[in-house]
Formats: sequence, C-alpha cells, structure tokens
Amino acid sequence: MAFIKEGELEFIISEENNSRVLNFLYKTAPGRLCLKIVVNPVMSKIGGIILSSRISTVLINPFIKRNGINMSEYENKKYCSFNDFFTRKIQEGKREIDFDSNHLISPCDAKLTVYEIGEKSVFNIKGSFYRIRDLLQNDVLADNYRGGFCLIFRLSPQDYHRYCFIDDGSKGNSGYIRGVLHTVRTVSLERYNIYKENCREYTVLNTNNFGQVIQVEVGALMIGRIKNHNTIFTFKRGQEKGWFEFGGSTIVLLLKKKSIHINPEILIASKKGRETIVKLGEKIGEVNLQSKEPEGMKMIPLRF
Repeated sequence: MAFIKEGELEFIISEENNSRVLNFLYKTAPGRLCLKIVVNPVMSKIGGIILSSRISTVLINPFIKRNGINMSEYENKKYCSFNDFFTRKIQEGKREIDFDSNHLISPCDAKLTVYEIGEKSVFNIKGSFYRIRDLLQNDVLADNYRGGFCLIFRLSPQDYHRYCFIDDGSKGNSGYIRGVLHTVRTVSLERYNIYKENCREYTVLNTNNFGQVIQVEVGALMIGRIKNHNTIFTFKRGQEKGWFEFGGSTIVLLLKKKSIHINPEILIASKKGRETIVKLGEKIGEVNLQSKEPEGMKMIPLRF
C-alpha cells in the first residue's frame, strides 16, 4: 500500500510484488533493456496470442493452486486456453445482485478504497499517483466530478474478472487511451508513473439513480485488452459490461458531488489506508435522496 505524506512518496512493497524478475527488469541496466522489448505493443500482442492458444492450458492448474481459487463457484467446463479460463463465468446464483434502486452496488469482485475528489486531489492506484484529469485526459469532464467520489476497485489474480453495470441507464461518451503497457506491481514505481502509461477505457454512464457516472477500466502488462460490450447502448443493473483478459486490472468509478452516501465502514477503512473486500452486485452505498429532489418541487409555504 502506498500513500502521500508531506509531499514525499513512501512505499510499502509487499512480498507478492517484490519478485526477482521485476527487480531485474526495473533495477538493472540489462533488465531495463529487456523491458523495452517486453512492453512493446507487438510483444504484448504475441503474449496475448500465446495465452489464447491451446498450449497455454498447462498454466491453468498451477495458477489455481498458487492463488487458492475456489473453482466450485464457476461453470464446470473444459477450458481451451489460459485466457478462456481467466475470463471464466461464475455459476448462476453465486453472485447476488442488489436490485434496490437506492443502493449503489459494486461492479466487480475487488478490494475497494474510496476517496473524495478535491480541486488538487492526487490519487493512488496500486502505487501510481495521478489526478482525475490525467486518468481521463479530459479536463472538462474531470471538472464535473470535483467534490464527488473516486472509488478504486483493485482486482487480484484470484478474483472474478468480469464486471457489470451498476444501475439502469444509457451510455454517453467514451474514450480509449492506448498508453504504454507496464506492470502494475509496485517495484516499477521507481522509474515509471504507471497509470499514465497503462491503457484504459472510460465510459460515461447516464444512470437512472446516481446521475452521470464515469467508469474506467485499466489494463496492465501483457494484456492491454479490455473487452467491453461496446454494442450495448442501454443497460440494466447487474448486466455484464465486459471483462479483463490476463493481467493486473483495476476499475475506477467517479460519482458526482452529493450523489451518494458510501457505507461508513468502507470510508473509515479507506481513511486508515485499508481496502475493503467487495463482491460483484453487493451494496456499497446509497443514493443521496436529497440530490434526487427535482428542481421546482420543493415545498413552498402558503401565505394567507
């Protein structure tokens, strides 16, 4: 977990992130030379082809064991590639969608942190520090969310990598930022601002109950492939929006000022620098009912 303190960057590197391979790639001259080749879009495409080939199925069982994945939750099928396995579907009934229109739901299985968006806010996503305008590369759009909330959903390798729409509504503008693919692991922070370089795709969601929401999907090394259902223009709460192929993945939700009340325990944990484990479809907040009061419908006292 990383945080900003008095203008300085301080990092706590977990054992998971402190691998010898990543230290070699980012901390040695030969490693950095190899890195230039590894992060080339052509190499990423080749990696994707390999992970989508039948030979990659040999990686599945070791991956399941290493990450302690409970396969009883997922469809019972024979996978034709590692990516086929990685994008596996959950069994019906294993994720319950909260259909209360006043409840904000999680779009995915993840570890969640929530922050308020200030005029000069700089956010940390897996050790990458950025402003909302940097994430979207759109100053006008970013300014609409000042005073609102930034919800960061970090997906781990063992998580379900499909995600859903958080409410009924319709799509607005969208954008794809190609970026340069680098690993999201913390050791790379010493040389790169990762989230300015990673590919990401954002969609403006005109929701029925939370107003205009922006959802951003962020990819990482060896994927750069965010698979959204781009032919869907109107959507329902809980409907699948898309999925990530193999690699580190994060979803960011941006909600406008006074549109929601986040569950207090999530806010408290976030302020203490702790993540909250959430599941796709579960309640993480409530609509701010005052924000839904139509203009011109306020009670006016009668005079006699």
